[in-house]
Amino acid sequence: MIKHVTWVGMAINLLLSGVKFAAGIFGNSHAVIADAVHSLSDMATDVAILIGVRYWDKPPDECHPYGHRRIEMLVTAFIGIVLASVAVGMIYQALTGFRIHSDTHPEWPPLIAALVSIVVKELLYRWTARTGIRIKSSAVIANAWHHRSDALSSIPAAAAVGVALVYPQFGFVDAIGAMVVSVMILQAAWSILRAPLGKLVDEGAPEATLRQIEQIARATAGVKDVHKLRTRYVGCSGLEVDMHVLVDADISVKAGHDIASQVKHRLISATSDVVETIIHIEPPEDVQHNHLPDKM
Repeated sequence: MIKHVTWVGMAINLLLSGVKFAAGIFGNSHAVIADAVHSLSDMATDVAILIGVRYWDKPPDECHPYGHRRIEMLVTAFIGIVLASVAVGMIYQALTGFRIHSDTHPEWPPLIAALVSIVVKELLYRWTARTGIRIKSSAVIANAWHHRSDALSSIPAAAAVGVALVYPQFGFVDAIGAMVVSVMILQAAWSILRAPLGKLVDEGAPEATLRQIEQIARATAGVKDVHKLRTRYVGCSGLEVDMHVLVDADISVKAGHDIASQVKHRLISATSDVVETIIHIEPPEDVQHNHLPDKM
């Protein structure tokens, strides 16, 4: 599914780039030519996902006993950085646009190309975002936002061409619109970068998820209490849980092991994010000797 949605997106990016390049060159629109370059930048993230998915989907091996899921975080961060770079480049072009004066005026083809790009890329964004949410892939969701940034960047291009067609003296509107959209793209880039950067430094699960994990564990037969709960993400959506479970001190080792297995089974079955658990069994009287914080 990841490869399918990404290949389709890359094909559309290539087609739109060619259409906008041709329309911009033959229709005398520098704004649409710049927009075509932005469409080409989308292909860099498409390629990153197509390469990355070959690795983060691999099962654990001897060198990577916890799997390869963090590669998806790196790809997501790369997409955010590319998106931010594109926004900074658009701001620079907008600022230089205030100083550039051209005697040529755009024609209708660039306007049509920009409007088509807005519609197509917005539809591509929605399809890609739905796919990313369904399969819980932050890299695909991030790529969807890159598609939307392309749709947004086509808005000032279309506005500039439209204004220039009617009022040639108001060409500076292109630069103003591009700067506004660039700020929006920077915000989207930060929202994309924030999650993988936090998870790469072992950020834990939110409080609501911690409470849910505790409730599930405490509701398991044989569990008297839970403490020292720790979590970390081993991928963009995969959560590893480490906790100490208190059981009756007089039960056998096998009975304790069975309780731990049941806790693990319940956690993985009831919470979609939990992919691995480490359950430590201990008697209640050992808790007083533990000075580590309950939550990390």
